[in-house]
Amino acid sequence: MTGRRGAVLLEALVALTVLGLVGSGVVSLLAASVRAEQRVAAAEHTLEAADRVLTAMSLLDRRELDRRLGAREVGEFLAVVTRPEATLYRLSIADRALPDAELLVTVVYRPVVPGP
Repeated sequence: MTGRRGAVLLEALVALTVLGLVGSGVVSLLAASVRAEQRVAAAEHTLEAADRVLTAMSLLDRRELDRRLGAREVGEFLAVVTRPEATLYRLSIADRALPDAELLVTVVYRPVVPGP
């Protein structure tokens, strides 16, 4: 009878150990999931802000785009305007900390307006 009680106690300890290990694994996964969600939310916020800058730049006319050719800081971003062809302007937005990693890029067409 004493041997059986010892076996039951041992089984209970093993079950509690397994439950503790599984529980700590679930907590670790939950913490990792929360951190990943926070990173995604921050990245989404950054892209939304970059989109506002790019949208504002895409509304500029030809004369205004010509004045902005090159790279310049706009808030937390680096905005680059180039003119690969006479009527096309390439607009790109990058994080100032990582200027080689463009976040958003677009090309806009601005026709040459004949002078008077």
